[in-house]
Amino acid sequence: MTDPRPKRFYKVAAAERLGDAWTVALDARTIKTPARAALALPTRGLAEAIAAEWDAQGAHIDLLSLHLTRLANVAIDRTPEVRDGMADEVARFCETDLICHVAEEPEDLVALEEGHWAPVRDWAADVLGVILVTTEGVRAAPQPDASLEAARDYALSLDDFRLTGLVFACALYGSALLAMAVCEGAVAADEAFDMSKLDETWQASRWGEDEEATKATQAKREEARALGRWFRGLAR
Repeated sequence: MTDPRPKRFYKVAAAERLGDAWTVALDARTIKTPARAALALPTRGLAEAIAAEWDAQGAHIDLLSLHLTRLANVAIDRTPEVRDGMADEVARFCETDLICHVAEEPEDLVALEEGHWAPVRDWAADVLGVILVTTEGVRAAPQPDASLEAARDYALSLDDFRLTGLVFACALYGSALLAMAVCEGAVAADEAFDMSKLDETWQASRWGEDEEATKATQAKREEARALGRWFRGLAR
């Protein structure tokens, strides 16, 4: 069968200076975003990380594996226009934050979740002023308006690249608090992913794993690893 993926058309991907910013060149051609803007990146570290994912491609380009490139495209083409909406989305995740919904039972699962989640809630309260209340199971718990506003303010304090990563992390983890902790470097991205899957992992240890669910989790885990590379790149 013919491979439907586009063929690799370059030999080397490398980070290059672009005025005061950085970009990625495929041989002599610098990458453009879907909106045809320059792929202007704020740090050399992020440019090198994006170049690495292009350099890792084989004879054909697996577009789904270009996680950092997609995030950069969003940060450049989309985020500047919708910052307020993205901050509102972070606040909405706080309203139903995964790590505020603790299992009702059994005791060992409750202890497992609280052992991992409570320190993150405490960190968000102490460092960011985002103080969220907990509830059992899927029952809703109204969150303080001041905390939701603090989450919005935090999101809007970020530059476009970090805000893009934060919102992506919220959806990946189902938790604004985990996303904030990763953005601030308080929790590693893959560790946060494991925290978001505590219930599923506990269930699988007792009842066995579903093959399709395992594949989906592995795909999400790779996204978490890419998210870690994203924030590490922004820090260099």
